Amino acid sequence: ASVLIAVLIGVPLGVIASSSPTLERIVLVVTGIAQTIPSLALLAMLIPLVGRIGTLPALIALVTYALLPIVRNTCVGLAGVAPGLRGAALAIGLTPRQRLAAIDLPLAAPVIIAGVKTAAVVSVGTATIAAFIGAGGFGERISVGLALNDHAMLLAGAVPAAGLAVLTQWFFDALERRWMRAPTGR
Repeated sequence: ASVLIAVLIGVPLGVIASSSPTLERIVLVVTGIAQTIPSLALLAMLIPLVGRIGTLPALIALVTYALLPIVRNTCVGLAGVAPGLRGAALAIGLTPRQRLAAIDLPLAAPVIIAGVKTAAVVSVGTATIAAFIGAGGFGERISVGLALNDHAMLLAGAVPAAGLAVLTQWFFDALERRWMRAPTGR
């Protein structure tokens, strides 16, 4: 859910930011600063801001961490669209919005998907830390295993969390391969 929310925020934010070099720098600095805050510290700061522990502050933290790779890759992907293609779109009478939908975003999609993949894999790893604020998940088994020095409990959380991260990586690798094979003119 956090990655989906981050995509719904990050891709439009990247599109808007890519319209101006100054705006792009500002947006990338803000999302970069948010990502530099240690995850446990961010989770702890969100508890008083949100007014409770559990899933909501964890979701906000995961969305925050997922934004930078999505926004950055959206900006980079859009910057990689050839100026000649943009000129051709203008010449055939496409509006900026039509050009964005028909030319820019489809051509930038592989780079954007790579950013979403990074965000998703990071989110899986960071989500385990959310157990420390009552959000549950595999991190709960890891923290209980650590507290009790119970290796079986520790592995019961760590192995599935690692497996989920690897499966997430494979899913996005397959999505990227499929996107690259798809015919142009989608």
